[in-house]
Amino acid sequence: MPELITDPVRIPVPGGKIIDEHVGAASTRDRTISVARMEAPAGWSEPYQTPDFDEVTVVLGGEVIVDHDGGPTSVLAGQSVVTRAGERIRYRVGPEGATYLAVCTPAFTPEGVHRDEG
Repeated sequence: MPELITDPVRIPVPGGKIIDEHVGAASTRDRTISVARMEAPAGWSEPYQTPDFDEVTVVLGGEVIVDHDGGPTSVLAGQSVVTRAGERIRYRVGPEGATYLAVCTPAFTPEGVHRDEG
């Protein structure tokens, strides 16, 4: 039977970014996949990470920049990018900020993201 998700779980993060998880470990206890809508303000960035999951990022508005060993990859509204488990990456956004969807498999968990300290 279909399961309607009416109230995603808002996950608090520093720097003004909003994460609303619709499916995943925090919202539905699903550890196989997570789906979240993100809104990040202009200039937002996070530390480098080496996650245990693949991530598909679909940019709805603005620009998401993925820094990786090959240099930065700019992802604009209407585009998407796939990062693979074990890749060292960093997400940041352009001067207008960004709205995007993140789909992770297995699901995003704080212990599985492996953010660089410092």
